[in-house]
Amino acid sequence: MSNTERTFIMIKPDGVHRGIVGEIIKRFEQKGYKLVAMKFMQASVEHLEKHYADLAKKPFFPGLVKYMASGPVVAMVWEGLNAVKTGRVMLGETNPADSKPGTIRGDFYVQVGRNICHGSDAVESAEKEIALWFKPEELVNWTTVQAPWIYE
Repeated sequence: MSNTERTFIMIKPDGVHRGIVGEIIKRFEQKGYKLVAMKFMQASVEHLEKHYADLAKKPFFPGLVKYMASGPVVAMVWEGLNAVKTGRVMLGETNPADSKPGTIRGDFYVQVGRNICHGSDAVESAEKEIALWFKPEELVNWTTVQAPWIYE
């Protein structure tokens, strides 16, 4: 199947504290994506600075890193057809005013600084983020029995 790829999705501390981890996982599973790795963890400031390095010059960077280190996160790798692009659509827009009902952010958040999830924005960034958060041996290569019912 062409365009099968992996994407990195992280549930931020607000999503964990609000108890919607299961709902977010459910949406990706219902879409037909396959979970290949997941960690529940407290990320260090150093790790988060690496993850958000592309935003280091933005004025909100210190607050973002401090917030992200303030509580546990759930880091996940999902696999499937166009997983990066579709995953971003499922998450919704970063600006809550633009996030449509039915998307994760459209249904669960109201302010930019508490937007519940991070999702890779390109295949290249997904590969980089996956390598930052997971060792290769932590990615499980498996075939779901649902695959013939999801893909032609």
